[in-house]
This record gives sequence, structure tokens and C-alpha cells, in this order.
Amino acid sequence: MSQLIWNGLFVGSFYALVALGYSMVYGIMKLLNFAHGDIYMLGAFTGFAVLGAVGGVSPGMALPVLLGVLVVTMAVTGLSGVVLERVAYRPLRNAPRLSLLITAVGASFALEYGMRAAAGADPQVYPLRLGGTAVQVLGARVTLQQIALIIVAVALMAGLNLLVTRTREGRAMRAIALDPRTSALMGINVNAVISRTFFLGSALAGAAGVMAGAYYGKIDFLMGFLIGLKAFTSAVIGGIGNIPGTMLGGLLLGLLESFGTYWLGGEWRDVFAFGVLILFLSVRPTGLLGERVTERV
Repeated sequence: MSQLIWNGLFVGSFYALVALGYSMVYGIMKLLNFAHGDIYMLGAFTGFAVLGAVGGVSPGMALPVLLGVLVVTMAVTGLSGVVLERVAYRPLRNAPRLSLLITAVGASFALEYGMRAAAGADPQVYPLRLGGTAVQVLGARVTLQQIALIIVAVALMAGLNLLVTRTREGRAMRAIALDPRTSALMGINVNAVISRTFFLGSALAGAAGVMAGAYYGKIDFLMGFLIGLKAFTSAVIGGIGNIPGTMLGGLLLGLLESFGTYWLGGEWRDVFAFGVLILFLSVRPTGLLGERVTERV
């Protein structure tokens, strides 16, 4: 039982990191950015390229090097998110919602098959692989590398939560989420805040991509598709637009998958996860911590 819980929390931390970008963008723009999962994939390949340039890394330096690569990757994917918003979404901000949704799907395919053209269709073996000796903690088999990755994920999520709830930038984000027109009249640079929101969400997704590549050891150009759906599911379960709820939704989805795999087998993992989503939405459509809101006009 404890092993299932640990496995679920570990996977759920990746889901939560990626889901935060979905939730932030939806909270401000009411946009489902389906290209967000591919930013996760872009982060994994960016880390792959940086590690390839660094060369061989000794086992004792694996974690410090990975942290350095995380910083570089977060900058690259954050800027990629800003470019995506500026080129694909900003020109259509006042267009019908369906136009934005179709554009997001098109951006997703552009990132996926652009990476296929650049890196090839075959899976790539990550230059740095986190392993380590396992120890028993409360009956669960864990490694120090897993603990380190979870600490990094929690630190990033906690930092984002503090930024949104305790800083001037966070107040601007929350104001735009409530009423962008009034926010602009009050002197808030709406375009700049939205760009920074895309930067933050994309940076977190890129960090998750590097950590997943280093832990699982293999990446490919379609790796962002499924985790993008899982991250969206996490955001919906927790309450899309609600940051603490999104974190909770990611962890809960990880736990559901862990127990579902144990009960039904690995081949039913995704069926179980999305089936639970359907059942959950029929009971609480706004998510665990989401609030019922009226549509802005």
C-alpha cells in the first residue's frame, strides 16, 4: 500500500507541474492551451541537447548538473511559451473561442512534428539517467533521486503559489482573471502580464520534461501528447484556474493511476484515469476546489 502511495505521489508531482500551466492560462484567458504538453516535450529535448553539449557526467555530479540544466531549460521553454502566445494566440484574443481552440491544436501539431523533423522519429536515450540505491521508507522502496525530484517539484510549485498570492505580479494576474478590461483601465499592462504567465507555466512544464527524461531515460517527439491530456485532467479534477486545486488534482490523479494499475493492470491505467475523470465531472463539474462562476461577456 505504501509503495502504491509513493509511486502515485511521484508521478502526480510531474502531472501537477505541467497542469499548472494549463490552469494559469485558463484562469487568465479562458484558453485551453493544448500545445502546453508539447512544451513539456520541448523541455525534455532541450535538456537532452544541453546535456549532450556538456558531455559525460560522473555519477556523483548527476544531480547538480541536472539542476543546472533545469535552469537553462526553464529559460528556453519559458521564452518558447512567450513566443507561442505572441504569434499564435494574441492575434486571435478577441476572436471566437473556437478559433483559439483550433489554433492551440494546430500549435500542438506544429511543435510535435517540428521536433520530429529536427530530432527524428526514433526515441532518444537520455544522456543522464538518475538511478541510485533504493531504501525502505515506511514500507515503500524509494531512492534519494526520487526524493530530490519531488523536492524540486514541490519547491517550484510552492514558489509559484507564493508569487501568485503574495506579490504584485500575482495580484495583476488575479485581477486580469476577474476582469481584463477593468484591469487595463486601472493601469495594468494586460499583454505583458499574459506573456509572463505563459513564461511561468511553460518554464514549469519544461522542468517537468527534463526531470521525466532523466528519470525514465527515454524521450520522443510524441511524449507530450498523453501527459498533456493527463495534466488537463489534473487541472479539471482540482478546479481549473485554481492553483492549489491544480496541484491537488495532479497528486490525486497520480494516486488514482497507481492504484488503478495495481487493481486492473498497466494496460488499463489510462482508461481508468479518464474514466474516473468522467465520473468525477458528473458529480462535481467545477473540480475539488473550483468555484462556479458566470461567463464574462
